[in-house]
Amino acid sequence: MSSSQKRNLPASVRQRLLNLSDSKGIAFDLLLIRYAVERLLYRLTQSNHADRFLLKGAMLFAVWTPAAHRPTRDVDLLGFGSDDLDGMKRLFQELCEIPITDDGLLFDSGSVEVEQIREDARYGGLRVQLLAMLSNVKIPVQVDIGYGDVVTPGAETVQFPALLEFPAPTLRAYPVYTVVSEKFEAMVALGETNTRMKDFYDVWFLCEHFEFDKRILREAISGTFERRRNIVPKLENITAFSATFAEMKKPVWLAFLKRNALKSPELTVVINRIRQFIGPVLEANAVSSVAAKWTPQKGWGD
Repeated sequence: MSSSQKRNLPASVRQRLLNLSDSKGIAFDLLLIRYAVERLLYRLTQSNHADRFLLKGAMLFAVWTPAAHRPTRDVDLLGFGSDDLDGMKRLFQELCEIPITDDGLLFDSGSVEVEQIREDARYGGLRVQLLAMLSNVKIPVQVDIGYGDVVTPGAETVQFPALLEFPAPTLRAYPVYTVVSEKFEAMVALGETNTRMKDFYDVWFLCEHFEFDKRILREAISGTFERRRNIVPKLENITAFSATFAEMKKPVWLAFLKRNALKSPELTVVINRIRQFIGPVLEANAVSSVAAKWTPQKGWGD
């Protein structure tokens, strides 16, 4: 690449992302964040720190489905090793300074800030915030890092899809079983105070698009509840699966869909589907009493 091409690359990338935003109907600011996260993950995979993290959260859905999932402005990771603030700041400053110039982005190592996550007292973790520059556009990047969660049946190696023609990050990530188990545990733990409609949407989406092995899902749920010091409930005792809850949270659900420009059935339909999916797994003799495979077309069956 000539020096002239390198100078023009950020503007070229910005225009291509703008074109992609128009063609896909995705807000440009969200697409910029998605691109910056992708390129930060790529830098992570080119460092000595890739084995310290697993990809999780909403960004993981970009790996699983070519269609746009619900929009998100941050990326979630599971961290291993020390959760020291200064150490994490140095790590991300190092990622920012990796000499990659062919994707048009400049990550500002001086902008890196790290703090404890305090709004979720049960889990905690670290929040990293930094700025990326694309031409004259500042892109805020937020990385939330959790610690200590159990991953069942184990981490998977995935390729995070590249928006443009640049090399895609290949990194370790949560399996779908752990995503379901953590979201289900949150539904149980929060009860009627729950406003996290994203968990209901995500679990509904996953059971409509993926096949599951009941034994593995049961192990994942048991492991997550044990790690989070919660008790796996009986189906009839789950507040979040009740008709009363569905009716009470209907305005919250509709606001969530509107805010994220999502199409979905009514919350009652979504919750009933999740009950069909989760319910048999919670039975005491689940392994022997119900067929072991879930398919979106047939539910639990042979």
